[in-house]
Amino acid sequence: MATERELSDFLKSVEKRAFKRSVYHVRDEEAALDIVQDSMMKLAEHYGDKPPTELPMLFQRILSNCTLDWFRRQKTRKALFSNLSDFEPAEGEGDFDLLETYSAASNSQQIESAEDSTKRAQILREIETEILELPGRQREAFLMRYWEDMDVAETAAAMGCSEGSVKTHCSRAVQALSKALKAKGLQP
Repeated sequence: MATERELSDFLKSVEKRAFKRSVYHVRDEEAALDIVQDSMMKLAEHYGDKPPTELPMLFQRILSNCTLDWFRRQKTRKALFSNLSDFEPAEGEGDFDLLETYSAASNSQQIESAEDSTKRAQILREIETEILELPGRQREAFLMRYWEDMDVAETAAAMGCSEGSVKTHCSRAVQALSKALKAKGLQP
């Protein structure tokens, strides 16, 4: 059984990696923070009495499920509001301008232009495509080291190889990504 201190120490040790992983998946820092917090709460509430050795796998499963739940909620929200006739005014109400309403709501949150946002999304897609093209071990090492912020020793233990192999895989992955992105006109 995990003590309160062991549970707290475990959660502190995984919070940064879990947040980075969630941001990578959902592309929204606030949503990622919510997902990580929900996952931590669920682990503490439902599995706090488990042995400390079981906590990492339980937390990863809970984090994955919370991320999937977030995507499901987003899909449902988009489906609910995709029909513009839902925004037509009821009888007796004044004119309703969807664009004005949307513009007023989004101006406070809009930091970058639509063009910049689109460019950034395209670059991220290119990077993701190139990451998927990497050989399996290079991709695995690269994602663990740079997306999940694991150190060399943790990555080596997770991959079942030496620390030197992890460094080699990461170096080759970075070189391959750099070369591929330069060929597409992107500067890493």
